[in-house]
Amino acid sequence: MPVDSRFFASEGAVTLGRWAELAGADLVGDPKIEVRGVASASSAGRGDVCFFEGKPVDAAKISPDAAACLVKSEAAEHLPAGVAALICEAPKLMHARAGGEIFKVRPLVASEAFSPDAQIHDSAEISIGVVVCAGAAIGERTQIGPGTVIGPGVQIGRDCVIGSHVSIECALIGDGVKLASGVRIGQAGFGVIGGPEGAEDIPQFGRVIIQDKVTIGSNSTVDRGAFDDTIIGERTKIDNLCHIGHNVVVGRSVAIAAYGGISGSCWIGDGARLGGRAGVADHVRIGVGSSLAAGAGVFRDIPDGETWGGTPARPLRDYMREIAWLSKQTKKRKPAQ
Repeated sequence: MPVDSRFFASEGAVTLGRWAELAGADLVGDPKIEVRGVASASSAGRGDVCFFEGKPVDAAKISPDAAACLVKSEAAEHLPAGVAALICEAPKLMHARAGGEIFKVRPLVASEAFSPDAQIHDSAEISIGVVVCAGAAIGERTQIGPGTVIGPGVQIGRDCVIGSHVSIECALIGDGVKLASGVRIGQAGFGVIGGPEGAEDIPQFGRVIIQDKVTIGSNSTVDRGAFDDTIIGERTKIDNLCHIGHNVVVGRSVAIAAYGGISGSCWIGDGARLGGRAGVADHVRIGVGSSLAAGAGVFRDIPDGETWGGTPARPLRDYMREIAWLSKQTKKRKPAQ
């Protein structure tokens, strides 16, 4: 997807030639083609640069709309027609390094409390110690507590209630949203890759989109997407001390109890219910109207409407049956002589 210029600054018109230079890659294609964004191999659109590290023949499955793809030499010939090849030995690492040089998140710094480039509605109530950075917008009747920082380009709708010491960056927030004290919205997700000198952070180029009437409890965190957006659907309610990872899509009217943890790229269906301390592994689908018992650990998809529990999570009836069986076995044992 194109990188949102409200939240990320770029060098300007970036060409494939520039990408090749930064990535230390050999370009097979037109160096004058302009690049607008970065993306994963499956979701790349026009003007995006992606990377691919799978089996060489599977390179044919990447999005044919991509402007270019960083690949190893053996995969270059399998790219879809029209997709330029940027050939290097470590495509994912060099995609991260080059992308991070070209697109940089606008920092949470300010020389004054309210930037002259910010738009704050006259009816908004802003407490002492609030910082509103350049390009941010705050809607009618929204209330913001002391010590909160609204980052560059952040858009906040009408009738929101933002608590004290909240930080918001790279985010678009709807109407009637409630963020309790200490909430963190839009910081980088947990992306790490091995480099020649050890672990390196992968830049995160996405956003957070919070729809209308969402409530998020104290000290909870919602990471911005790596390439696509992290989305919280309308009327979803998230308890205190929860974590929503990058690229997660949470549906409408979902409830997540305290200490819930959702790993990156999960999909949570409308009306799902997650009990306290429930944890979900990455790339898992939680079906529409499904439920997780407290403390569940989920490693595979859950069908619509089902209730699961335990770790690893399985249908609740099976889990309870196993618990009952184990209880009976322990009671049958005779005491040692």
